[in-house]
Formats: sequence, C-alpha cells, structure tokens
Amino acid sequence: MPGPLTLALLGCLVVALGGGAAWARTRHPALYWLVVGLPLSVVRVLISYGSVMDSCGLAIAPSRLRVLVVTAATRREVRPVPPRRGLIRPTTTGMRFRVRLAPGQEPADLAASAERLRHAWGVHAVHVALVKPGVVELRLVGFDLLRNVRMPKAVAVKPLCVPVALREDSLPFVRDYLTIPHQLTLGATLSGKSMYLRNLIAGLATQPIALVGIDCKRGVELAPFAPRLSALATDPDEAAELLPVLVQEMEDRYDLIKTRQGSSSGVTGECAASDIWGLAEHERPVPIVLFVDEVAELFLTATKKDEERRDEMVTQLIRLAQLGRAAGIYLEVCGQRFGAELGKGATMLRAQLTGRVCHRVNDEASAKMALGDIAPEAVMAACSIAPERPGLAVAGDTSGGWTRIRTPYLALQDAAAVCRDTAALASDLPALSRFRPAMPWIPGQPPMPLSKPQPVTH
Repeated sequence: MPGPLTLALLGCLVVALGGGAAWARTRHPALYWLVVGLPLSVVRVLISYGSVMDSCGLAIAPSRLRVLVVTAATRREVRPVPPRRGLIRPTTTGMRFRVRLAPGQEPADLAASAERLRHAWGVHAVHVALVKPGVVELRLVGFDLLRNVRMPKAVAVKPLCVPVALREDSLPFVRDYLTIPHQLTLGATLSGKSMYLRNLIAGLATQPIALVGIDCKRGVELAPFAPRLSALATDPDEAAELLPVLVQEMEDRYDLIKTRQGSSSGVTGECAASDIWGLAEHERPVPIVLFVDEVAELFLTATKKDEERRDEMVTQLIRLAQLGRAAGIYLEVCGQRFGAELGKGATMLRAQLTGRVCHRVNDEASAKMALGDIAPEAVMAACSIAPERPGLAVAGDTSGGWTRIRTPYLALQDAAAVCRDTAALASDLPALSRFRPAMPWIPGQPPMPLSKPQPVTH
C-alpha cells in the first residue's frame, strides 16, 4: 500500500498535469491539440464512427447479400452500413479523412450534419470538401484558428495573388485578381477593414504592378503607402479628375489589343489576344489595381453640381468594373456603408464586384448588400461578428460559397516600410504622373531645407 508521501507526490503530479493542460489549452491551443486533443479525437472517431453516422442518418441499409452472410455466420441483427472511411491524416490544426458516399448520397447530406459531427467527436468545427464525384473529405478543426491568427508559412505566391487572411478551415484566404478581378469590402469603424487593406497592399507592393488609390478621408488610410502608389486622390474632386484618366488608359489598352488582333495591321491569327495577358511580355502594359476607400463619399452630394459630378464618377467606376479586367485594371472597393439608398448606380456597381468581404457592420442592410445575393446564412454570420474580434469577416463570391476569415495583425509602420523598400517597383505611367503623391518625410531623416544654403566667404 503506498504511503502518504507517495500519494501526495501523485496528487501533486496530477494537479500539475491538469493545470499545465488547462494553461496550454488557453494560451497555446496548437500544443494542447497535438499532445491531448488529437489522440482523444482520433480514438473517438475510430470507436464511434459507425454509430455517429447512423445517428446522423448517413448510414444506409445493407445489401441483401450482406444480410444473408451475416445472418448465416453470426445470427445477429444486421445494422445499417456507414459510408466507407479512409485513413485518418493528422495535421497541426486538426485531422482529415476521406469518405466515400453511399449510393443516393450527396456532399450536402454530410454538410447538413457537420454540426452534429462536431459535437459527437468533440472538435471545434467540421468542414466538408468535395474531392471527386462520390468522394468527399472531412476536415476536422481541433481549436479556434481565428482566435490567434497565424498564417501558413508555405504559401505559393503567384502574380496578382496575395494571401491576406486565414480561413476557419485552416487554409489561407488568397486574393486572386486573375480569378476574381473586382471585390467589395465592407466594415464599420474598428472592424478590421483597414487591417485587411493594409495586408493586401503590403502583399501587392512586392509585385511589378501599379497601385492607384482613391482615399476620400483626406488620404489618411493610403498616404502611408505613398512611395509605392503610382497615383493617389484624396477627395472627391481629385477622384473626379483621376477616374477619366483611368478610363482613357483602359481604352488605350483596348486599342493596343485590337491592333494585335490584326484589325489594324497584318498580324496573323496566332498572335491575336483578347486581353493584355495574350500580348508579348515586352509590350504588355503593367496591371493596375485601383483601391477605392470610403466609396460612399463618392456618392454623397450637397448641390446640383455635386450630383452631376457624382453621376460621372459612378458611371466611370461602373465602366472600369465592366471592362477593366481585359485591360488589366482591377478594383478593390471598400467602405463602411453600402446600400441602394446611396443613389443611382450603386446596385449596378455591386453587380460587377464578384468578390465580397464583409466585416462587422452597423446595420443589416449593408450585410445584405454585400452577401444577400450569395447566401442568407452568410448574412447572419456577418451580423453575428462580435466587436471584440476585429479582423473577423465573412468572405464569399457570386458562386455561392462563403467562409469566415480573419486577417493577421500587421503594424502600419511595417506595411509602410514594405512600401518604402519596394518604391522602385512603382510604375511610372505618363497618364498618371500628375497624380503621383509626394513622398512623405520619413522619421529619422533630416528635413528638406526651405532655403538654399549660401557658401561662407572670408
């Protein structure tokens, strides 16, 4: 029989292990998952897979041959057969395994039972992804990945593709302009919209493209990135001058494409192109990404003259959204509020913006404007974002898919430093030269003297 000292040591050891596990679960959930959560979840899945599938209505009746064989061999009751499961593959954030659907089943059947599977196996979330017809992959997430965002290190960066956030299923959310050329990003004050924009600009700054900004908050959002910007408008008046120049640049690029199609010269059919990416590399114009911050400011009017200016700007934005993709001009429209009451052209502009990212908003109408035409449940997910979770958003596109994402923290000084280091990549477009922002003064450098120094004479 163990003595009192041994029991005391065992008790202290149990308390220390329990306290360490509770501390790791709160402060280091990834470590807790690898040490404790993963083994327990694997055991739960292996033991209860058949019964859980049966309880969720995902098991099917056995075939007649199976009934005859089991009855003749064991004389026990034949239970429903669950979908065939593949090998369990553990990951640092959860685990994955493939499931072969039974006859008559579809991926939506498993997706509808994802919440029940989550509770049955004691994991944070269950996501269903289609691998091929008849085979889906269940992605089990062990802990809340969006609580403390850590982007995956091995992310392939392609032209005009930037990983800007982390999805709730542990995959990076990549902003791909070649697939989704234009996007609408909404978010109230302190919702994390500026952080999303900051990560996006810092990622694009390292690529050989032209960045153009329209910031109607007097430039306070985009001015820190001025060394990397090819043009910047800081109020509606400057925006009214900049947008026609971009439209003319777009038309000039279409003339170049038309020339290469053989309409104006003797170019053969093999050299024809329908966008700038079909042109030869030496004559291909540089892609342009236009950031519009506080888009509602472009719609607001106070006088009759403002209404005429508003109609012109909105028309030019719609033209860029409709025709800009083939000319290599992409739009990133951001704002706190976006609705049909902004005026004529608001819903038409939204219809051209394929991508949608909605942070926490102050009214349900903005969430419906961003996500209502995608899925009703996406609107509810956006309206349920808590204020204490800045950076959390719902991202989707017009294909109907949506997911929760969260942007990692990036200090403004770090993003501005990236733009300063990559200032040499800023494209010098002649049409936009008069809109090129002045270089801001960098702390730590001596200010520019206001008068020219005179030599000292004896």
